[in-house]
Amino acid sequence: MKFGIAIFPTDYSISMTELAPAVEERGFESLWVAEHSHIPIAVPPSHPTMGSELPREYWHTLDPFVALTGAAVVTRRLLLGTGVCLLVQRDPIHTAKETASLDHLSGGRFLFGIGGGWNRPEVEDHGTPFAQRWAVLRERVEAIKEIWTREEAEYHGRHVDFGRMWSWPKPVQRPHPPIILGGNGPNTLRRVVRYADGWMPNRGNWVDRIPELQELAAAAGRPPIPVTGYGSSADPEEIESFRRAGVERVIYYVPADGRDAALRRLDQLTERVRPGIG
Repeated sequence: MKFGIAIFPTDYSISMTELAPAVEERGFESLWVAEHSHIPIAVPPSHPTMGSELPREYWHTLDPFVALTGAAVVTRRLLLGTGVCLLVQRDPIHTAKETASLDHLSGGRFLFGIGGGWNRPEVEDHGTPFAQRWAVLRERVEAIKEIWTREEAEYHGRHVDFGRMWSWPKPVQRPHPPIILGGNGPNTLRRVVRYADGWMPNRGNWVDRIPELQELAAAAGRPPIPVTGYGSSADPEEIESFRRAGVERVIYYVPADGRDAALRRLDQLTERVRPGIG
């Protein structure tokens, strides 16, 4: 089992150019960053799992691809992931170029975690009707794959529509960087099987759904689908439960509250998961 570190990269947190080498030096496999473009303030939103007003890192978050580029240039082996990119809030043509550029600059180390978003006002500020966000997400994924993998790409859907085009660079990874779909809703597993390469559950009792995911994958003629999940305590019982369930990768957050807090938590996590690193 592999272990990763995640953070909300902000203008006041530890810098990515310091955090990334620290994560790599301690033997972790990957570094993940969250994304929020903005937080609308007309009606202060609550996080669905926190049940309270959002902490300030939600509206101080750096652009994920800029943050990961900073991490890429100061590391050699560390995988770099979005956890998650809110693709329903992004133009697919620009996103295809940004992700391919990051994969190119990092030498093929990018992991494309994506999600549909939960914050209705944030999503709709970008012109995506909240009720249609999953249909929009699927088409944008399909369109990005076309741009990544074809010399002359085109896509014609209800929500994404463009004619023949040229766009470089292409990703280093073949056929493309892994697309890992976040979420744990009632239809998430079917979406993973339809157009993603992995599942990234972020809340709820997701471990118990892994057999269902693999049954759906087998029925669709696919091999077992890797699962990347978020942990909390990093105690031996939690880690062993993930291992028994066949989780491929577990990610743990370090705080966005400055350099010292992040490094302190990183060292704690290093001690707790050291037997499994690598």
